[in-house]
Amino acid sequence: MQQLCNMSQPRVLFAHVPFDGHYYPLTGLAMYLVEQGYDVRWYSGTAHAEKIAAMGIPVFPFKRAVELNQSNTDELFPERRQLKGKIAKLKFDVRQFIARAPEYYEDLQEIKARFPFDVLVCDAAFTGACLVKALMRIPVVAVGVFPLSVSSRDLPPNGMGLTPARNGFEKLKHAGLRWMSRNVLFAGALKQTNRIFTRYGVNTYNGLVFDVLPKRCDLLLQSGAPGFEYQRSDLPNNVRFVGSLLPFRAKAPAPFHLQSRLASYGRIILVTQGTVEKDPEKLLVPTLEAFKDTPYMVVATTGGFNTALLRKRFPQNNIIIEDYIDFDGVMPLVNVYVTNGGYGGVMQAVSHQLPLVVAGLHEGKNEINARVGYFKLGIDLRTERPTAWQVRSAIEKVLSDHRYKENVRNLARELERYHPGRAAERYIKALLHLYQQKR
Repeated sequence: MQQLCNMSQPRVLFAHVPFDGHYYPLTGLAMYLVEQGYDVRWYSGTAHAEKIAAMGIPVFPFKRAVELNQSNTDELFPERRQLKGKIAKLKFDVRQFIARAPEYYEDLQEIKARFPFDVLVCDAAFTGACLVKALMRIPVVAVGVFPLSVSSRDLPPNGMGLTPARNGFEKLKHAGLRWMSRNVLFAGALKQTNRIFTRYGVNTYNGLVFDVLPKRCDLLLQSGAPGFEYQRSDLPNNVRFVGSLLPFRAKAPAPFHLQSRLASYGRIILVTQGTVEKDPEKLLVPTLEAFKDTPYMVVATTGGFNTALLRKRFPQNNIIIEDYIDFDGVMPLVNVYVTNGGYGGVMQAVSHQLPLVVAGLHEGKNEINARVGYFKLGIDLRTERPTAWQVRSAIEKVLSDHRYKENVRNLARELERYHPGRAAERYIKALLHLYQQKR
């Protein structure tokens, strides 16, 4: 069996599903381990390989694995366009994630011959990890880059954006939904997973398909804190909260270059749809419409989509529209954050003690936004397409009701008690020591 040749410099392989939201939260942790003397390499697709190399981390590229990401799913699988309804597309996407598991594993086998890594660190959706743990007998550390997704007898099934039951009727309803999710909606995905396990001689799994990696990995390092998670009596004992895992920064944030324009406004709104959503009518336009020609300043970032058109449409003095904005540079200057609900952005806003208005349902954002509303960190509009009136009413409410600001401040203080890199390294070190003792 593999021996650790130098415990002072363990060999760590990072891997991720090639979606931005699965990649960026790992970068800060990877660079922290590099700074501590770990030998860090990364298995990645082309979408992020250049960024990883720029951090000075050697990259092993995808070879057999299909590089499925947030931009090319319909291009790779044209049949997806014909599917009707959110559930049908979700089931299709889950099957494609699962189908990548053997491809990832075969690539990682080849990598191991060149770089005999001591531990695999991956995002919690990297489906090849279970094969690595079972067949290579190498410890696997999964990183929760979205709210804790492992199922619970106390909660509705993950993915529906539902909050904990308030009464007996809702408890019964949630129990039925859990049964439906496991035995009907995603039964086919579990069978597909177990066929792969059987092919490789790995023990099959009996449960919800989304629990396979979270429950079989050695550690699940969860980005965030218990204060942003629902209470559950059956939390798996491999879960460790480590605080906000934010992207690596090579340098300190630069001051917002248009800061002088903000000085004459008493209330400043920051709005984004992230870097994936290209339709500005969903959230950017309603927010800009709601506050154009008002005493509020709106700072909007488009992610590089439709910037010129929006500037022409909204030329008002109280509106700033940019392709990209360094949030750490501008968030200290604003009063409320409006977003479709990316997890990293929400955690970043909380760290800057900003109350939120959120509007998004897809790509798991309904789960993030449901928590924002449940813990009263802001208002969840529970739609992909809010009206200007809905946005304005919500913003005015979170700015006028001090409880939202206080709840955000309390969560920010809880997150401040963590040092994500240091905490993660401590858990990884203990895990490697445990494996070495077993050998």
